[in-house]
Amino acid sequence: MKATFRQFLREGEQIGARYALAPPRHLPSGHTGVRLGQQVGSSLEFREHREYQPGDDLRRIDWGVFARSDKLAVKLYQNEVLPHVEIVMDGSRSMALEDTCKVQATLTLAAILATSAKQSGFSHNTWLTAEGCQPVANGTATPSAWQNVSFTDTGNPLASFAHLPPSWRPQSIRILLSDLLWMGDPRQLLGWFADRTSHVIVIQVLARQDIEPPKQGYIRLVDSETSEVQEVYVDSLAQQQYQEAFERHQQHWMMAAQQAGAVFSTLVAEDLVGDWQLDELVAAEILYIP
Repeated sequence: MKATFRQFLREGEQIGARYALAPPRHLPSGHTGVRLGQQVGSSLEFREHREYQPGDDLRRIDWGVFARSDKLAVKLYQNEVLPHVEIVMDGSRSMALEDTCKVQATLTLAAILATSAKQSGFSHNTWLTAEGCQPVANGTATPSAWQNVSFTDTGNPLASFAHLPPSWRPQSIRILLSDLLWMGDPRQLLGWFADRTSHVIVIQVLARQDIEPPKQGYIRLVDSETSEVQEVYVDSLAQQQYQEAFERHQQHWMMAAQQAGAVFSTLVAEDLVGDWQLDELVAAEILYIP
């Protein structure tokens, strides 16, 4: 992994230590995966089982269930305080758009979210979309220990989930970090995120040049996913069409997020990098200052 990527993750750890990840508010007390008690640990009152996930304490496995069903399951108790967070980074090339801060913003935000989850007493795992949605090596550890993160995929998250969807804990909090700049129905992707979840958060990370139409004149366009090159002339009509298409795309995603019950937030990379003011995420009740 690039040394600069590691630097971005370390910076996110430092920033994330100032925040905590807000738990879902819309679920009733006692729902699986939601804070049930005031102390970390377990009481003697058994609640239910859930499927074993990598990283679970092996001492929590119910071997009786394994003997009956040949499936690994862990025990959950009334006083358990361990919500789980799944952080998904879009690994496509557009997230590392040349001459922008998108990759820095994405990695730093992912580290902020993982660290703030730890501040709240939540466990986490980190995923990257590429040839399927794959867990990041050491993705359950502190962000500076993550391995093999790259943004080289020529597809998009929707294609990755269709090829190999992730295996997530039921009732986990799921967070997507992406520019969302691909063709396709967002409801399909959000359907995966919303399935058996406690909360879905979509954070759109854009570069300034993603938002603003290109200047008038001849320009050379290079598709960040396919490397296809086009020479085009941009006039005022083309600028207007670009802006209208972008606004329609944004509305499409915001409506889909609303239908899925997801929190949706758009951040501009160039506005973040430097002072790292996260007022938008605090206002959206994604983060809070403890």
